Parts: sequence; C-alpha cells; structure tokens
Amino acid sequence: MVDFFLLLWAVMPPILLLGYYYCRVPNAPPLLRLLLFFIIGAISGFCALSLEWIFETVFNWLVDWQHQGCFVTRRCTFGLVGVALRQLVEIGPIEEGCKLIGVVVPTCYLQRRYRLLPATIFLFTIAVALGFTAQENWIYLFHGTASILDRSIGTPVHAMFSAPWGYALGIYISSRIRLHRHKKLVLWAWLNAVICHALVNVLSSAWRYSPPLRYLSYGLFPLLLWMFWRLEQLLQKVQGKPPITLISGYTPQHRYWQRGLVMFALILGGNAIFGLFILARQLSPLRLSQLFDTEIMWFMLRKISLNLIFGILAWIIYRYLRHSARRRYF
Repeated sequence: MVDFFLLLWAVMPPILLLGYYYCRVPNAPPLLRLLLFFIIGAISGFCALSLEWIFETVFNWLVDWQHQGCFVTRRCTFGLVGVALRQLVEIGPIEEGCKLIGVVVPTCYLQRRYRLLPATIFLFTIAVALGFTAQENWIYLFHGTASILDRSIGTPVHAMFSAPWGYALGIYISSRIRLHRHKKLVLWAWLNAVICHALVNVLSSAWRYSPPLRYLSYGLFPLLLWMFWRLEQLLQKVQGKPPITLISGYTPQHRYWQRGLVMFALILGGNAIFGLFILARQLSPLRLSQLFDTEIMWFMLRKISLNLIFGILAWIIYRYLRHSARRRYF
C-alpha cells in the first residue's frame, strides 16, 4: 500500500501538469496519444538510468577515479567542479538524448500518417519530459532520497530543460521544406538543454558546500524562473501567437536598463519562491498542532511576509515593463 501511494505521488503531479498544457493548446492531439508519449518518457527515464549506470561502471573500471583521482585532482572530482563535469559529460547528454529519442522516433512514425503541427510536437516533448519526471520521482521517493515536497516542486523542470529542442524539433519536422538551418537549430537547442540541465543540477548541489560556494544556490530559483518564462514564450510562439515583450526601449541605454530590471525581477521573484520553499521544508517535519504555537506562527508570518514583499516587487517590475512595451507598440 505504501508503494502504491508513493507511485501515486510520483505520477500525479506530472499528469496534472500535462493536463494543464493540454487544455491550453487549441487543436491539441488526443489525450490518449499524449499519455502514450508520457509512458514513452517514463521508459526513456529507465533507459537513461541504465545508461548512466553503465557509463559510470565502465568509467570507474577504466580510470579507477575513486582511488587514483580523475581529470585534475581527487579533491576536484569530489568537489563542485567534479559535479559540474559529471553533469556536462554524463547526466545532461544521456538524459536529454534519451528524451530526444523518445520524441523523435514515435513522431516520425506519426508524421507518415498525419500532418503534425509545431504545437503538437511541442506537446509531445512536454509529455515525454513529464513522463521522464514521473519515473525520476518514483526512483527518488522509493529510495527515500528526496521528499514529496521536493519532487512536487521540481515537476516542471525536465519540461523546461527540453522546451528549446522541442520547439526547434516542431519547426523542423512540421516544415514543408526542411532547411539545413532548421536542423542546426535542433542541435543547438539540444546543447542548450544539456547546459541548462547541468547548470541547474550544479546549483542545486551548491548548498552542500561551505561558503562562498554555498551562495551559488541562490542562483537556482532565478534560473528556474527564467526557464519557466522561456517555456511559456516558446509555447506562445509555437501556437503562432506573439511572445510577451518586456524589452521595448528606443535606445541601447534604455534597453540595458530594462534588461537590468528583468534580471533584478528574476532575482527577487526566484529567491522569494526559494524562501517559501525553504520555509515549507523547515515546517514539514512538524505536527499540525505545533504549527499553532505562538513562536512558530510568528516565525512563519515573518518569513512569509518577507518573501511576499520580494515577490510583489518582482511583480511590480514585470507589470511596469509590460506597460512600457504596450505604450511602445500601441
């Protein structure tokens, strides 16, 4: 029974998010077809896990890095640089490659029978990425290496990684004339996904280290917020809708000022979410009755108020940039 509830918690958040995107796209493919891609994504997750195990087994056998050291020094291997190298060389390419194959193979089969729209292929990419997430959730929850809260918050992350190459793949496959530049766009978008994948994993590992490396973790949620924004922008473009404009200045100085505001809003908004996430992790071990203790309630109120102030400031900056763009174009 416990395993069933863990499986339910692993699968339900990605399924709900897939349903959210399914409802947002007009003329979306049948839901059963999306669920098939979701299952393919879960299978690709197990394939990626097997390939990573084989890679590490062969790599350790060849260089015996745990005893002799690897690349630079043994300290580097076990430090943040070693984590970054592992993410760039192994985790990112294998996981993004398995997801890409999980989208390309069934899509090419369907393309012979149907005329697929770019938005359809983009939805296939999201479905595969969320299926991959469900598999990853199950592995983490089954082995007790992450909490339900952590995995639920990380639900859209794989979809955000894969969004660039999903968009490029949709443009390439659905084009009547497949240009060489479209094929190159898929490759560059895939490399972008690998780098973002590695960067997110490195930043999420930084909190385990002592300062100043620990402070890198404060860049995680601003980066995730930007990637979510990019996913939404690509979803707009793939449906033929104009993307939301924030940078609309007439002069280079004005545009630099607006880019600085965007960066500041991402830092404020991302770390507001990060603060609420940390608060939720701190409160999760407590019993319900303990939450009504005066000191704990005052602590919660202070933390929530502080992070809400940061979030509201980020929202005000966003609305200001949107208003400026409307005045520029209308």
